[in-house]
Amino acid sequence: MKAFYADHYVLPLPAGHRFPMEKYAQLRDLVSQLEDIKLENAPAITDTQILYAHDPGYLIKVLQGKLSTQEQQEIGFPWSTQMVERSRRSAGATLAAAQSALTEGIAANLAGGTHHAYRNKGSGFCVFNDSAIAARALQREISANLQVAIIDLDVHQGNGTASILENDTSIFTLSIHGENNFPFTKEHSDLDVGLPDKTGDDAYLATLHQSLEILDVRFKPNCIIYLAGADPHEGDRLGKLSLTKEGMRQRDEVIFQYGLDRQIPIAFSMAGGYGREIQSTVDIHFQTIQTALQFQQQYS
Repeated sequence: MKAFYADHYVLPLPAGHRFPMEKYAQLRDLVSQLEDIKLENAPAITDTQILYAHDPGYLIKVLQGKLSTQEQQEIGFPWSTQMVERSRRSAGATLAAAQSALTEGIAANLAGGTHHAYRNKGSGFCVFNDSAIAARALQREISANLQVAIIDLDVHQGNGTASILENDTSIFTLSIHGENNFPFTKEHSDLDVGLPDKTGDDAYLATLHQSLEILDVRFKPNCIIYLAGADPHEGDRLGKLSLTKEGMRQRDEVIFQYGLDRQIPIAFSMAGGYGREIQSTVDIHFQTIQTALQFQQQYS
């Protein structure tokens, strides 16, 4: 199974910044010890591919460092050339994983899941929307017949993804998230399920099964982009949904089994994770990789 990484593009963040930049290198160190995984340096997404999902004026501001102070504050990162390159690579990794999954069943982006980026602005640590870019790039560069489902299980609603793709019937957006969590103004995905704080494993997994049944009725994907956020975990500072590590594993199994049963390729990204202890977030992400590998080996 291929896993694409971009953790060597490190942002120059101020001390005490809440974004857990170091988790990506720690995750790659663990993944490098697994047999049957091929780590690959993420390619950079092109300007043309970014424009499949983003406004030209916004792209120019990002590239030229012309984002206003307020725009940078909404993203949560100060502008830097490293920010631009890392954002390109993170989106490129999701597209590369999706291209690999089409032939190999499942592939991973060890970062990504930048679902708060809108067509014309960044937000919530997200500069470019990797899922929207990758879905559109697959359709325009590989096959116009691809029907893509973006299954977003980060604890925060995929508001940017929902907004960009709201009128696109060829891409289905599904978001299961904390109702009382950021973003506090929600957008309209094709299927949104907002959950209360302290939902726990059983109610969460029941909701996930119901949501996939609805997806089955309403849409027939032949490609899935899965945002495997670690932040529904009970150890997450921002999550509030109180899933156990075992519940997180079962969540991943449900998604990968859904794809395997239908022979639908799955590209997945790590998305959010803000554990009170960074190791708990890394462990959840690593568990997702291990689970994916078990399923990838079963694809015909």
